[in-house]
Amino acid sequence: MSYIHESIIYNIYPLGYCGAPKENDRQQSYRLDKIYDSIDHFKRLGVNVMVFNPVFESSRHGYDTIDYRKIDCRLGDNASFKKICDTLRENGIRVILDGVFNHVGRDFFAFKDVQEKKWDSPYCGWFQNLHFNGSSPYGDPFWYEGWAGHYDLVKLNLGNEDVVQYLLGAVEYWIDEFGIDGLRLDAADVIDVNFFRRLKQLCKSKKPDFWLYGEITHGDYNRIANGDMLDSVTNYECYKGIYSSHNDHNYFEIAHSLGRQFQNGGIYQNIYTYNFVDNHDVNRIASTLRDKNHLNNVYTMLYTMPGVPSIYYGSEYGVEGKRTRDSDYDLRPCLDLNNIPNANTQLCEHIARLGKVRLALEALKYGKFENVNIMNEKLVYKRYTDNQTVFVAFNLTDHDEILGFDSRCNAKLTDVLNGNEVFDANGWCELHMPPYSTRILVVNDGSFQPDLGAETVTVPARDKAEEGVRPGQKYRHFKGGEYEVTGFAKHSESGEELVIYRSVQQPDVVWARPYSMFTETVWKDGRQVKRFEKL
Repeated sequence: MSYIHESIIYNIYPLGYCGAPKENDRQQSYRLDKIYDSIDHFKRLGVNVMVFNPVFESSRHGYDTIDYRKIDCRLGDNASFKKICDTLRENGIRVILDGVFNHVGRDFFAFKDVQEKKWDSPYCGWFQNLHFNGSSPYGDPFWYEGWAGHYDLVKLNLGNEDVVQYLLGAVEYWIDEFGIDGLRLDAADVIDVNFFRRLKQLCKSKKPDFWLYGEITHGDYNRIANGDMLDSVTNYECYKGIYSSHNDHNYFEIAHSLGRQFQNGGIYQNIYTYNFVDNHDVNRIASTLRDKNHLNNVYTMLYTMPGVPSIYYGSEYGVEGKRTRDSDYDLRPCLDLNNIPNANTQLCEHIARLGKVRLALEALKYGKFENVNIMNEKLVYKRYTDNQTVFVAFNLTDHDEILGFDSRCNAKLTDVLNGNEVFDANGWCELHMPPYSTRILVVNDGSFQPDLGAETVTVPARDKAEEGVRPGQKYRHFKGGEYEVTGFAKHSESGEELVIYRSVQQPDVVWARPYSMFTETVWKDGRQVKRFEKL
């Protein structure tokens, strides 16, 4: 098994994350060194793999490569990036780079040589469909193929052996000198598959567990993710299914995709897919969801479905962003991950908890998949190995629900996501599901206590008096009920701070809720309101 089965990925678009100039000013700067300040944050999330979108020298956005063996001067230099890789590795975090091998920028050395020497250049054969029977949209006295009609992205001829040797040499350099652990293959659906065969042979000879995954937006994943070519692909089918099933209150959509891909007889059972809910090319998930209360469910699904989960930088805090007709830059902002304005800290805590749960459970990392009970607004599926069975349950409604399913066992179910609450499973099992909630239920004999390590996120201490959270104070819940705070407590397993409160209408009904959730804001009728408003 590859290390990827034991992984949680964090994806950064470096030029945006660092606030680099949009045009390469050729000024040396060490902006990417800011990543050192976020390593503790990555570790709290359980992240152990970092995917960097383009870091090679480019003219503008990173995908118009100038030099495959040089770090973009807006980010640092080769020596500074090597130190970053070494430091991440010392902290248990592997490094995957973005391999942009389908096209280059117009400032790439071989293309500049063609511009200068025209048909006398030895590099004429390096570019797809380059000929001198016309002129390019940029006014060059020759024609060439631009990727997807973008003529600032000159398509390489991967049928040319010199091109292949050049690119493979660059990959070997990054493995030997920087110890990288994998590559994301940009625009993988249009790359010559014979190049993938050569690339895999090289990478596996250098590092047997080197991981190669391709950017595929549609089509049959098996075409390039197989024993001869890449290890995996981006799971765009489930990316779409996850958000739209929540937006449309239709869990049948994502259940269909998960079953089609991974259930017994599924077409992608042998592919450990790269799973995500947003990235540098698509709208942030917090902007895509119509109801942001669904964010927790979305990430629970991401972390419990087959394949490896990936977080796009800042989205763990609910950062928003939408692409426009003319620009993707709103998807790629400069962020200080330790100081996010209006940060959704509850979501970050939830994702951190999910990371601990995922890494602790064999069934979530290696298990098979089976849909158990599918309804429009409720869903149960199962992950299982010979040694462990886990049920994952979802309620996307804004009210309490009873969710029933056939557990096919007489045992206990321990909800490791929610304080290790234990339920009886005697064949048919019925669970209380609070609004917008999920449960991760491990089948056991009642003694199961997962080793989740230390608490994943330390929430800064708050001034309770300033926020007005104090015993005796009354609040109105955003759904209308009135409650009185009676005190505070510490969770016995996680040490998390809890608010203890009771119903004003039914004083004998006592509740406990994480402090961060009690004081957070939620979305209601298209606007943010306090979950509990002080009376």
